[in-house]
Amino acid sequence: MTTHTPAAAADRAGVSIDTLRYYEREGLIGPIRRTAGGRREYTEDDLFWIGLVTCFREAGLGIADLRGFVAILRAEHPPQERVAFLRERRTVLEQQVAALRRAMDVLDEKITYYS
Repeated sequence: MTTHTPAAAADRAGVSIDTLRYYEREGLIGPIRRTAGGRREYTEDDLFWIGLVTCFREAGLGIADLRGFVAILRAEHPPQERVAFLRERRTVLEQQVAALRRAMDVLDEKITYYS
């Protein structure tokens, strides 16, 4: 099994080492295995979870939402609960995208007006 140091895992995931530790403290990833000397070792599965959490954070999910979704995944709730969570989040994102498009339209109008 391939493992990664915290620095290598952070680099691959595009986050800081502090972010990795924060995700672990919040229960969003892990538990992360450790060497006999106590150093963290990240697996490919850990990197997948880090990527998922990072993607959801970038999509605007808060830590409480992420904790809830991770709990749904780890407790092996029915797929319908996972889908319901994701659909709800997608609806919120669609609303945000629409609001951003309206704002961009206004900006474009002002750029044209002042040009």
